[in-house]
Formats: sequence, structure tokens, C-alpha cells
Amino acid sequence: MPRPLSGLLVVTLEQAVAAPYASCRLADAGARVIKLERTEGDFARGYDRFAKGSSSYFVWLNRGKQSCRVDLRNPADLALVRAMLARADVFIQNLAPGATERLGIGSEALRREHPRLITCDISGYGDSGPMRDRKAYDLLVQAESGLAAITGTPEGPARVGVSVCDIATGMHAYEAILEALIARSQTGRGTGVKVSLFHSMMDWMNVPWISHAYGGKTPQRIGLAHPSIAPYGIFTCADGASFLISIQNEPEWRMFCTDVLERPELLEDPRFRTNNDRVDNRAATDAAVQEALGRLDRDTVVTRLDRARIAYGRLSEVADIGNHPQARFITVETPGGPLRIFSPAATFTDGERSYGPVPALGSHDEALRREFGTAAAAGRK
Repeated sequence: MPRPLSGLLVVTLEQAVAAPYASCRLADAGARVIKLERTEGDFARGYDRFAKGSSSYFVWLNRGKQSCRVDLRNPADLALVRAMLARADVFIQNLAPGATERLGIGSEALRREHPRLITCDISGYGDSGPMRDRKAYDLLVQAESGLAAITGTPEGPARVGVSVCDIATGMHAYEAILEALIARSQTGRGTGVKVSLFHSMMDWMNVPWISHAYGGKTPQRIGLAHPSIAPYGIFTCADGASFLISIQNEPEWRMFCTDVLERPELLEDPRFRTNNDRVDNRAATDAAVQEALGRLDRDTVVTRLDRARIAYGRLSEVADIGNHPQARFITVETPGGPLRIFSPAATFTDGERSYGPVPALGSHDEALRREFGTAAAAGRK
């Protein structure tokens, strides 16, 4: 069965994580994605060698694409790229600000030349403001956006354990490109999409900002706990087993106290009557919960939590998640052989999807130069 984006051509000048994330999702949905790489390749190819000789980042984000090496300083290669763009539906790039304009393939100029083209420019800080030309990488933006300041423990800030700014940007780019494709189906014209790492994360920082700006309360670094909800954190049973437990509302708190902790008197304590009270008295709240759970073994706690339908979770290690009962996997072919990796989050009722291989550097050079070379040569005349 054809996938929803079958027949669309996406051309990318991309590297690292954010842009490849967006184009990978387009490829998963059936689009043909031509990944234009420098002679030495996307530098994410060299991040590590954990994926049977390939980079774990590159394998994750580049399945189903065609790899073509180009030297954009070479007029013949630039003409080849122009020939590809003349047929493209979507153009994605995350080069340094102004780089594509200097090459004569800036998004505005391309859309004037090809009115149906959708362009997506991904940058660090956006295309205006005093930081527009500054280089930006994930951890730098975690710090600059304030995310690091609310992540970690009272002893100091910390990095979120995955490239969250890059991933957020890729997600925003993907959804914006889909919106632009829907709009084009109605108007017949493409549009320009601009997404930055900084603004992607600032959108996600709205709750801490609103709390600070309008509530006068800045979220503090509290480790493995929730700044706005209590109890919501990790607790240890008598046999040493630990669980994250989350109480989301007052009915759950009543059930938790009566049926799990078997401490109904906590409901009458003015320190714990509402979530706001419990957050204001977090240390006392957590101590009361820990004191009760610390007398019970793991099996008893799990039985009571399940019976009361209270949300909880284990603190899994990376070594654990490959055997998690809810994990789903796909198999991806790589230059070094097949890899079993976690599947995309969304599933579809029209059947399982297949996923293309991860390309070796330049593995489609010859075929793509043959396909687009005639048009490129004509364009140079």
C-alpha cells in the first residue's frame, strides 16, 4: 500500500540531528529523500562507531535516504543541486546562516523560481536578532534557553540525557512541513518554514516561564521529582526496590492514602490537603509517603498501586530497556549489517511500514548524477 508521502521529492543539505530528524520522518512516510553531503560526509557519521561501524546518531536518523556527495563550490555540483531542486517538493537545510544565500540557493530565491517548492531553514537562534549568526549546538541551547537551569539537582544544573533541543527542532520542522504540504494542496503554492533550536526550546519552556513571570515562583532543580506536583518522585520499599509514584489529583491522593499507604489520617493533615499544600510542604509530604512505603515489600506495593490504579514506574537503566515488555523494534539495514532499533512512536492501522536502509556515504552518487546530470548540464549552458 502506498505511503502517504509517496511521490514527493525532498532534497536536503543537512547534518547532525535536527534536520535529519525531520527528513527521516518524511522518508518513513514515503517521501524520496536525497541527502546532499559534503565530500567527507555529514559530520554525524563520525560521532561514534557503535552501530556496527557506523554512528548511532547517523543510523537512527538517516534510514531510507539517498546519499549524494557534492562540493557546492564546484559549479558543476551546484548545477546538479539546482537540477534536483527544480524537481523537488521540499528543500530542507541547516547550514550556517546565510550560506545558501551566498551560493545562490537561498530559500526566498528558490521559491520565486519554483513557486510550488516548500523550503525549511533550520538555524540555531533564528534569522533575526543579535545572535542570528552565532553557532548553536544542542547543549549550548539547553543552557541558553534556561532548560539546564531547571534540570539537575540542588547541587548544580545538568544536561538532559538526549539531544532534546535538536529533537524538538526536528519535530517542529516535520510538523510545519506537513502543514505547508496541506496548504499547498489547497493553494497550489509552496511556502517558507523557519525553525530554530532556541525557539523550539523556548516554546517548551513556557510552563517554567509562566510560573516565574506570573506566579512569582521559579522552578527549582529538585532531581527526580516534579516541581509542580507532590508526591511525584522516587520512593524505596522495605526490600530496597524503588518506584517513581505520581499523584495527579485529589481523588488519587485520597485513594493513595487509604488503599496504598493505609494512612487515612494524612487526609486530615492541613499540610497535605491540596496539591499546592503538598508542594509547599514537599519534604514533609515525601517523608510521610516514604515512611509508609518503607515498611512494605515490593510485591505488596505493586499490588496496592495496581488495585488503586495509581500511576508508577520503575527507574530503568539503559541495559533494561531492550527487554522492556512495552518496547517495539524495527530492523534497519546499515553498511555494517542489520540493526534492531526502537521503532518510531506512531503506529498505523493500515499495516506495518517498511523502512529503507541507511546509506553509505555517496552510495547514490552515480545514479543521481546520471538522473539529474542532463538537466544540470542544460542549466549551465
